[in-house]
Amino acid sequence: MGHDVAAIGHALVDVLASVPDQFLLDHAIAKGVMTMIDEYRASTLYAALEGPREVAGGSAANTLAGLASFGGTGFFIGKVKDDRLGGSFSASMAETGLDFTVARAIDGEQTGCCVIAVTADGERSMNTYLGAASRLAPEDVDADAVAACKALYIEGYMWDVPNAKAAINKAIVAAKAAKVPIALTLSDPFCVGRFRDEFLQLLRGALDLVFANEEEIKALFEVATFDEALQALKDWKGIAALTRSEKGCVVKRGDELHAVDAVPVNRVVDTTGAGDQFAAGFLYGLTHGMWLADCGRLGCLGAAECISHYGARPEVNLRELAAKAGLIRQ
Repeated sequence: MGHDVAAIGHALVDVLASVPDQFLLDHAIAKGVMTMIDEYRASTLYAALEGPREVAGGSAANTLAGLASFGGTGFFIGKVKDDRLGGSFSASMAETGLDFTVARAIDGEQTGCCVIAVTADGERSMNTYLGAASRLAPEDVDADAVAACKALYIEGYMWDVPNAKAAINKAIVAAKAAKVPIALTLSDPFCVGRFRDEFLQLLRGALDLVFANEEEIKALFEVATFDEALQALKDWKGIAALTRSEKGCVVKRGDELHAVDAVPVNRVVDTTGAGDQFAAGFLYGLTHGMWLADCGRLGCLGAAECISHYGARPEVNLRELAAKAGLIRQ
């Protein structure tokens, strides 16, 4: 029996800490975006943080953790090293009930990490050292397991690693042959800027579903407004699940268009992982035969829970939350 979702992404350990804005200035950290760093800078930033928390992370892995909290099943394709952080990542995935069986690297760079500085306004500034995550190879992809899933989910950040594309292509070929829907999250406006042509090519060819926030979808089509981005999608036959922060989300498939309100939160604590958890709810709905608008509602529910605390993974059972909201049966 296959899983609901196969996800391919960077296997990283998130190192989170709250910092004053001055910390960003002192350490020349770009606010609110993801910056790639080397091992030396990762160690330097780690040492500068006060009381950091470690938790298995990486965008696609976070989405699978949310999917599991909704009651779905997933398996993760990513690479860690056989070191302390790699063991921590694997244990965290197992505790979450997720399948992660890719062989750990014996040599080379250490397990990757993402040093996340969270400021008082809830913005997260991510500094990513890919380490072993950049060594994902085609032999790490179990094509039969991908073919047995209900959806394949691909992390846009993977395009930062040339070798990873061969692994992604193997997964795409397996999914296509088995008629498994393929989803891509655009990940970050800067990521879109770096790989726009490749993302557009994927959109026209392989993809059945795209996840993006307002800035990312505008960056993809190089337009100034959200309405222009929607217009650019008018002939695309796939599903666009577009998040708009406090405005909720817009879900589009052909002429079908749903605007879904955000789920209110008392206070935004940390926006880390909001998009990941939106994708978790949406993918759960999609792989369980729900209406698109309800997929959007589940996504908004996941995002709202996520931004109400530190960290990118749910702290309460999302299935119970969704049942209380009348979106799924317990």
